[in-house]
Amino acid sequence: MTPLIPRQAVPALDINTLNGPWSLADQAPGHFTMIVFYRGLHCPLCKLYLRELNRTLDEFSQRGVNVIALSSDTKERAETAHNEWGIEHITLGYELSDEQAIAWGLYRSEGRGKTSIGIEEPTLFSEPGLFLVRPDGTLYWSQVSTMPFARPHFKEILTALDFAIDKGYPARGEVV
Repeated sequence: MTPLIPRQAVPALDINTLNGPWSLADQAPGHFTMIVFYRGLHCPLCKLYLRELNRTLDEFSQRGVNVIALSSDTKERAETAHNEWGIEHITLGYELSDEQAIAWGLYRSEGRGKTSIGIEEPTLFSEPGLFLVRPDGTLYWSQVSTMPFARPHFKEILTALDFAIDKGYPARGEVV
């Protein structure tokens, strides 16, 4: 697994969503495309996280940020999350492949059966990641985790975006 490097091109991303096919190459945001990788229906923290995103989605749009959330879940599990979690405004992708998860530098975990909320974990799923991609397809910012805990809050991201957009703040972390 190799991390993505700021200011360099990110991998292609073509995914099915509940609204139809979605491609990163087709995005034309004012400033960024934000890609939120979540663990799946079995994750109660993902439910809370995506609800927060759903509440702030208009604020991202006002800042010229296109948003998608996706997981390795099947279409049926994505539909269940969409309908039961109250995240009706989010473009929700499904069936993220192992190859795509690896290309994006996501950690992956093996399912351990039923979770504490009684939902079966998939055999293999990716752990959370969040990426801001510039319209030219280069990475601006990323956060990847091995656990479902301690993700960046969307209100904090919005505040950071205000600063970055206003000041023309460059992507950082490009030296490896």
